[in-house]
Amino acid sequence: MNWTIWVKGLVAAAISGAAGGVLTAFAAMGIDPQHFNLAGGLRQTLAMAGSAAAISALIGAAGYLKQSPVPNGVK
Repeated sequence: MNWTIWVKGLVAAAISGAAGGVLTAFAAMGIDPQHFNLAGGLRQTLAMAGSAAAISALIGAAGYLKQSPVPNGVK
């Protein structure tokens, strides 16, 4: 495995995790529309979407690193 493929895989895992986090915000709008919505609760909704995306991206990246550690020969 070369370095470029490894980095692309790591980025793909992080993007996939972040997308799942954003979907969490949309699910919250369905569960609690009084606090999380695109009108009066936009700030809360975006804050939750950002937090969930960041956490999910880290989890995705960590899972990728567990499966595919840094390639040999990288210093």
